[in-house]
Amino acid sequence: MATPHIDAEPGDFAPSVLMPGDPLRATYIAERHLEQAHLVTNVRNANGYTGTYKGLPVSVMASGMGIPSAAIYITELYRFYGVKTIVRVGTAGVFDPSLELRRVVAATECITNSAMPAQIFPTEASSLTPTPELADIASRVASSRGMDLATGKIFTTDIFYEPDPELTARMASDGVLCVEMETAGLYALAAAEGGRALSLLTMSDHLSTGESLSTVDRQTSLDEMIEFALEVVVTDSEVIELSLIHI
Repeated sequence: MATPHIDAEPGDFAPSVLMPGDPLRATYIAERHLEQAHLVTNVRNANGYTGTYKGLPVSVMASGMGIPSAAIYITELYRFYGVKTIVRVGTAGVFDPSLELRRVVAATECITNSAMPAQIFPTEASSLTPTPELADIASRVASSRGMDLATGKIFTTDIFYEPDPELTARMASDGVLCVEMETAGLYALAAAEGGRALSLLTMSDHLSTGESLSTVDRQTSLDEMIEFALEVVVTDSEVIELSLIHI
């Protein structure tokens, strides 16, 4: 049954979904990284596709920018389409001066200035976290690939044009690696809806130096992250299948 925002039918989405923000990036991922990919929804040009990767059904769904937009798609995927795992694949601005561009970060902790996550999933914890098994799988897959995966705390903001000139230095001194606009919403909704979630982010811009990836480097780095994310969801699917066998 279609929703106001997704016109797919039940069964159109795979249990595992990669979620970029940009609808055109969703199209790129589907066409470049999945086999037999086909469009399952494009309401308001928010593109969603399903295909296969190494024989595993995988979907890609654009979230739009920011928690309010992402929350609509995340909620509907978990609640109405039987999606079990959502892995955000996006870019982030760097706070930590030791973190180089192109590095991939797995967000193992997330703080935010948004009020929305606390309304979605009230908690006394000061930060939000991914599904522990998914974070562990990401670390193991990275190790097997010889990939220097960074893990740690990130910041989800509602403000793109930040008015506080001291924010970057303050976040860096507090050990926050980077900033983006969706992860806190994903983690809160996964907890509320009983889903699995992880955020993987490519470092695209250094906020303290102004350095940023070129268009070519940005695309190459994203390709590397997408391949990594797909390996994570394949391994996650295998882990879930084994756990069901042993029930």
